[in-house]
Amino acid sequence: MDVKIKVSVSFTVSGSGLEDAMADFDELTVEGLLREVIDKSVACDEIVVKVEDGPKTLEELDQLDS
Repeated sequence: MDVKIKVSVSFTVSGSGLEDAMADFDELTVEGLLREVIDKSVACDEIVVKVEDGPKTLEELDQLDS
């Protein structure tokens, strides 16, 4: 039987750490990065990640520095 689990996660990451992680992958979003981390940690059939607040892309992160 498949089980759906819905959680809300809030975390803080250094700007340089997030930028380094996202720079390793072309066009990776924060949602995509989190999906990859979760998928590598736990074998899941479907992972949906939604950023509700904060930068979603490297471009948005760069705009915060301006």
